[in-house]
Amino acid sequence: MTETAPEAPADPRAALLALRGEVGKAVVGQDAVVTGLVIALLVRGHVLLEGVPGTAKTLLVRALAAALALDTKRLQFTPDLMPGDVTGSLVYDARTAEFSFREGPVFTNLLLADEINRTPPKTQAALLEAMEERQVSVDGVPRPLPDPFVVAATQNPVEYEGTYPLPEAQLDRFLLKLAVGLPSRDEELAVLHRHATGFDPRDLAGAGLGPVAGAAELAAGRAAVGAVTVTPEVMGYVVDLVRATRSSPSLRLGVSPRGATALLASARAWAWLSGRDFLTPDDVKALARPALRHRVLLRAEAELEGVTADGVLDAVLASVPVPR
Repeated sequence: MTETAPEAPADPRAALLALRGEVGKAVVGQDAVVTGLVIALLVRGHVLLEGVPGTAKTLLVRALAAALALDTKRLQFTPDLMPGDVTGSLVYDARTAEFSFREGPVFTNLLLADEINRTPPKTQAALLEAMEERQVSVDGVPRPLPDPFVVAATQNPVEYEGTYPLPEAQLDRFLLKLAVGLPSRDEELAVLHRHATGFDPRDLAGAGLGPVAGAAELAAGRAAVGAVTVTPEVMGYVVDLVRATRSSPSLRLGVSPRGATALLASARAWAWLSGRDFLTPDDVKALARPALRHRVLLRAEAELEGVTADGVLDAVLASVPVPR
């Protein structure tokens, strides 16, 4: 008897949008961050979450993992973590007198790289090949990672004690950098109310979280995102935006061509999640900050004047003509 391929889900968009509601059972007021994570899953990208301690960055990724029927692992980055602790290593077996490969936590679908900037650059670099090539090479042998494979990394702001700034090459591997801000007063009241009525962040199952989407929904969603129409005018708009960053007087490094492809891919996913099969300039604008803010470097004098990467991107968006 021959096996039949599993049927595509009836509405993958609805299933993936339902992730926001499911994560909302554990985390209050971070719908935009959850949407960014869903976009990354749809376009095989990685996400860097930045925020001060205590803003539920780790809880948010753990809640997303609970809402997805995918294999997930968590890796706590510390100053003494070694590259082999991330990728895996060869282990000698005395019984067979041979070396065998023991997989590291990177062999999963969704890797939570917690506080990635608290480990030295040597260990941070262990993720470079995994994030770009979807494989790990140990002793010259490439070993493919599962599909999908997404890194959701959290970091504290770089000015905090005990952090190692991520190098530009590492930052450029992330599709999006999402800012996890402090909640509003009403949201903070809702957080306190949940804790006062028995919510335990260590017991997500007890909070009612369960899988609402999985590999089938992701595969169908990826196919639909790949069919989103992009006109030459909108594609030219993306190119004009990234090229404008390279001539900004506030920047010593503008956006690379990889940044342009990341902006286009994430904007197409956003358009599909919004219910459209074509890309608009507004979609590009909506993703410009999270897709580009970590790919630019400010000049020292601009930093002293209080200029921010988001501020420069806002100026670029205001200066580049929008196609009709």
